[in-house]
Amino acid sequence: MNKEAMMQYVGKIIRVDRGGPESRIGKVLAVHDDYFILLTKKDGVVYYKTNHIRSVTESSKDLMKLGIHIPKNFEYKSAENFVKLLESIKYQWVRINRGGHEALEGVLNDVNKDIASLIVKEEVVRFSMKHIRNISYGLVIDTNDDSGKSDGHDGDGKDNNDKDQDKNQKDEDND
Repeated sequence: MNKEAMMQYVGKIIRVDRGGPESRIGKVLAVHDDYFILLTKKDGVVYYKTNHIRSVTESSKDLMKLGIHIPKNFEYKSAENFVKLLESIKYQWVRINRGGHEALEGVLNDVNKDIASLIVKEEVVRFSMKHIRNISYGLVIDTNDDSGKSDGHDGDGKDNNDKDQDKNQKDEDND
C-alpha cells in the first residue's frame, strides 16, 4: 500500500491484514511517506510501514468498532518518514513487530537507514530496517471506565496518594 492509497482511511477504523500476528483493528490517525499511524485498543499507537501491508479491510456497514474513547488532547509521535520517526523515539521501550519469530521488545538504542538496534536484557540486537513491519513505544489510551483512577491517577497528572497527603496536610493546618 502506498501513501495515496492509505490517505482514504484517515479517521476510519480498519483491519490491517486479514489475519496473523501483525493483523490489528484500529483507527488510522495519520499517513506519512512510508508509514501510517494506527490507534488500537490492545497495543495503543502502532506505526505500520506501508510496504509491508498486504491488505486493508474497511467495514461496508461501519460495523468495526474501536471500543475506546480518544481524548481531544491525545498526542502521539509523528515524523515525515519511518527513520525519522524511530529517531524521535530513541531510548524508549519499544516493541518491533506484533508477533511471530520477528517480534522483539527492548530499548531503541540507535537508528540509521539500514539498521535499528535494541538493547534487550544484556544484548544489543541489530534489526534490519527492511524487516521491521511495525513498531510501538507504549503509548496506550487508558480504557478504564473510572477515568484512570485505577492507576493511582485521576487525570490531572497528580498521584491520588499525593492528594490524600495534601488533604491531610490541610486538615493539620486547620487544627
